[in-house]
Amino acid sequence: MRNTKRLIAVSSLLLSICLSLPVRPALAAESGITPFRTSNQSPLIQIYGLPHDTGADIVPAGAFRIILDQDLSSNYTVHNTAREQITLDGETWRTTFAARYGIAPRWEMGVEIPYIWQGGGFLDSFIINWHKAFSLPQGGRDTAPKNRLNYSYRKDGSDRLLMNRAGSGIGDVSLTGGFSLYDVRSEVDHDRLALKAAVKFPVGDSSLLLGSGSTDFTLQFCGSMNNYTEWGTLGIFASLGGVAMTKGDVLRDQQNPLAGIGTFGIGWEPASWITFKVQLNGNTPLYRDSSLDEVSKSALLLIVGGGLRLPGDYLLDIGVAEDVAVATAPDVSFHLGLSKHF
Repeated sequence: MRNTKRLIAVSSLLLSICLSLPVRPALAAESGITPFRTSNQSPLIQIYGLPHDTGADIVPAGAFRIILDQDLSSNYTVHNTAREQITLDGETWRTTFAARYGIAPRWEMGVEIPYIWQGGGFLDSFIINWHKAFSLPQGGRDTAPKNRLNYSYRKDGSDRLLMNRAGSGIGDVSLTGGFSLYDVRSEVDHDRLALKAAVKFPVGDSSLLLGSGSTDFTLQFCGSMNNYTEWGTLGIFASLGGVAMTKGDVLRDQQNPLAGIGTFGIGWEPASWITFKVQLNGNTPLYRDSSLDEVSKSALLLIVGGGLRLPGDYLLDIGVAEDVAVATAPDVSFHLGLSKHF
């Protein structure tokens, strides 16, 4: 019910904006209907190699794509059982610089460098007031200390995770690559399929949850279909793959070596300068041997928003993410993504 009311409020606002826009026939130009470059920002999950880039596009040979992403996530969940107790209360700022280069026709390589801050933040009062405005349950957030950092997990009387001081620094760095399997375009549609891979190296400090301490390998198939109509461009996109992880430092004895990943989204581009998108991100559990949703339940994340084409052909994505599977992702996340081809 909490998620339903909140999504109705966000969707109503987006629908009002859509209906106020002048509709014109779309041209067969490069569409802004691409996935949001974000993933699950839970402090226990964002340290691993879940991909941010799930789009089917491949940078043309000899060209660059430069990307700057900003994710701000507010975590609040408390769950206790006879054997386990977990508290995830804090905020995560993740700023990611990424560059992709077309090394040959149909081939690209790239790098992703995140800078991460874990702390108490400032969003608690805003979220409490938001919940009040839409009669959403607070889940205990309104009675907890404001703007604190407390990431703790205790099992069978033993502390498995305890972090209560802020920290920041470079996160785990990834090298990425992609190959176009299929790219066919006409005046009325554009269909693409690509194979993308990444290797994440343990650069970040795992004691501050800036990294996992593991080397991760990601492989995924990414596809998209866009159709140009008199009502604008309509599109769908999806990805499916997996992540293989070496032993890390965070909940080491409970870490799974493999996890499945996937995305699905739809978009509408009524004019060349604006796009509306809805996207689902999912992953199977990264940990095992727990009855807590925060640790051992498959995650599902919903992102609602869109994109703007700015002067100079910059693309700006704006999205708000919700934990559809409650407690498997942050209570709320805000995403900004700026990109440009050179």
